[in-house]
This record gives sequence, structure tokens and C-alpha cells, in this order.
Amino acid sequence: MKRLLTLTLSLMVCASCFAYPDLPDAAVTPGKTNPAVTQGNIKQTICVSGWTKTIRPPASYTTKLKLQQLKSGPYKSNLGPAAFEEDHLISLEIGGNPTDQKNLWPQIWNPTDGHGAHKKDHLENALKALVCAGSITLKEAQDAISSNWLTAFDKYVTNPPTKFSKRITH
Repeated sequence: MKRLLTLTLSLMVCASCFAYPDLPDAAVTPGKTNPAVTQGNIKQTICVSGWTKTIRPPASYTTKLKLQQLKSGPYKSNLGPAAFEEDHLISLEIGGNPTDQKNLWPQIWNPTDGHGAHKKDHLENALKALVCAGSITLKEAQDAISSNWLTAFDKYVTNPPTKFSKRITH
């Protein structure tokens, strides 16, 4: 009985070592927008194919920030840095600030619950398509992803209202 209890406790402790939040800490990463992107200029900025490449920060910047964030604070993790993408909470595709630390957080690539960076990428593409099609405003997209990207995923990707469903591609 004692061995079973020890094994159970060990597994619980081990599982918590690898737990990582699906959402960023809002006090540290509330999301920041790019002041150069407005509703009035989206056809010259985010809606232009390849535009995000012109503003994306270098890997040297994001890697250094990711390493700092994983060492302490709410993003501290025992997992190695390769398990994470330094992600923009408000994605560049919908006018997120490229370098503001309040818009960047280490998001796990492949968590056991499936709510990682790859899933969020689908939402980012869907929101950009909706903004560029005029189905939602830039601010609506930014507010949706920064308040709770999982809820936004359900609304705009998993169960989109009929008026959105024709414009979203996975």
C-alpha cells in the first residue's frame, strides 16, 4: 500500500512538472498592438501578403527573451526552450506589436491538451482573413485573441457563426 501511495504521489508531482498554462499571464503579457497598423491602413499593411516578414523581430531578440522568461516568473519551466515558441499574443497578422515584451510569451508547441502554438496559428490566420474581408474589425480581432485565444478559437474557427464560416479556411 505504501508503495502504491508513493508511486501515485510521484506521478502527480511529475505531471505537475510538465504542466504549462494554455493562456499567458495577463499581468505580464496583456498584449500590445502595433501603432503603425490601424483599421484605416489594413489594406496597405496586414492584408498585404508577406507584410509580417517586414516587421518580424529577429530570432536573436525573441530567443533571448524566451530564455529569460523561462528562467523565472510566471513562465518558468523545466521543459527546454525547444518546447516553446516565443509567440505574439496579438499576432503580427492582426496588428500585434512585434517587439513589445507585453505582447510576447513562451507558448508551448505541443501540450498534452492540444492547446499549443500550432492551434493558435489557425486562429491567427482565420482572424486575419475575417479582418481583411471586412467581416470583423481589427479591434474586434485584437480584443478576441488577447482576452482569451481559446474562446476566440471556438468562436471563429471551431464553431463560427454562419456569416463567418464561408470566409475561414483551416
